[in-house]
Order: sequence, then structure tokens, then C-alpha cells
Amino acid sequence: MVIMAVDLGKARTGIAASDKTEYLAYPVEVISERRREALLEKVADKARELKAELVVVGLPKNMDGSEGESALSAREFAGKLKDELDLEVKLWDERCTTITAHGYMNDTNTRGKKRKAIIDEVAAVVILQSFLDSRR
Repeated sequence: MVIMAVDLGKARTGIAASDKTEYLAYPVEVISERRREALLEKVADKARELKAELVVVGLPKNMDGSEGESALSAREFAGKLKDELDLEVKLWDERCTTITAHGYMNDTNTRGKKRKAIIDEVAAVVILQSFLDSRR
């Protein structure tokens, strides 16, 4: 089964997918779209293109586990995506994924504009890999 992950950002949204064995997450793309309805359509189209059977949406919790405005927005987006795709959509705690993604990019010496362009995509990979690892 192919699983797709979504890391919602303010200006960019990272997309990652799994291989069919659900062992490995890989980056797919970054969608640059601020308007939520247009973003929903683009994410749904990507899920269809990838033939995703499950979508994981990053849930941005505060470090104490509470949920703020961003988490409510992610929950709303996930609900609309579920309705649009008629697929299972799960929310996954994304605390520290961007920090982890920055660490990976430091390890590969990815800097400047390149780093800014792909950080959300790398964070989506971290979210999805964490989800896949939890299923084993």
C-alpha cells in the first residue's frame, strides 16, 4: 500500500510517499500554495496520482502536547481531505520534525535557497517515516 504524508506549512506544503512495502518514505514535492481550497485540491490530486491508499497529515502540537491554532487548522484540513478523497486520513504528531529535517540538511551541507525550498518536503519524509516505523 502506498501511504502519502502531508506537512502543512504557511507558504509551502511538503509531500512524501512510501514505497509499496511501507518500509521507506521518500520526498515527492513541495506545493507552494497559501489558499487552503487550492491547496486541498492540489494535495488531493497528488494523492490520486500516487494512488495513495492512506494519507497522514502532520499535527503540529505544542511541546507540552497541547494543540493550538495550527493544530486546529491541520485537523480541519485533514477532515476536508478525507471527504475529498474518500480515503482514511490520519493525523500524526509532528513535534520536532522540522528540527530533525534541519539536522539532516546540516549533515548533507544543504544551505541557502535550496534548504528553504525543500525543508517542508524533508519534514514530510520525517513524519511519514515515523508513522511507518510505528506500524512495524
